[in-house]
Amino acid sequence: MKAAPLTFPISEVVVTRLRDIPDFPLPGVTFKDFTPLLSDGPAFRAVVQDIARRYAGRVDVVVGIEARGFIFGAAVAYELGIGFVPVRKAGKLPGSTHSQTYDLEYGSAVIEIHTDALAHGTRTLIIDDILATGGTAAATCELIERAQARVEAVEVLVELEFLGGRSKLAGRTVHAMVLVAEP
Repeated sequence: MKAAPLTFPISEVVVTRLRDIPDFPLPGVTFKDFTPLLSDGPAFRAVVQDIARRYAGRVDVVVGIEARGFIFGAAVAYELGIGFVPVRKAGKLPGSTHSQTYDLEYGSAVIEIHTDALAHGTRTLIIDDILATGGTAAATCELIERAQARVEAVEVLVELEFLGGRSKLAGRTVHAMVLVAEP
């Protein structure tokens, strides 16, 4: 039997299925846990369909940022009937890669994309779960542009506005389903 579609705003779907885990992965950091959303089939589907509706016909490929961006990004790519390209932590992709270092709210890291993952001019949609300081999303934009593809938009489920990450994406289309104004 099919579940009834959800009829309230998508932001409410996300907020009511998100839990905070204090002091993870480090003391002072509050981790936004999406597993309750992922385990709720109708809610997960509603989120995927909401994103897909926004970008249908506007993008050629979805780029998902490791790790939770893989889950949402692959599902959106499937819904749109287009390809999915992973952006991974350094050393996880075989073959030739482009690499980019960036800062996190609690350190720094390196991400990579295959050099042959995107054709020249490919219209991409970047998907991740959280926009915090903006470092990961900005680094992903740089990787995509280094591959001579285009960033059409950055889509996140939750934006932590108090960390100012959107400023690193100035001039880009950014959509967040939920805005969190203070910690």
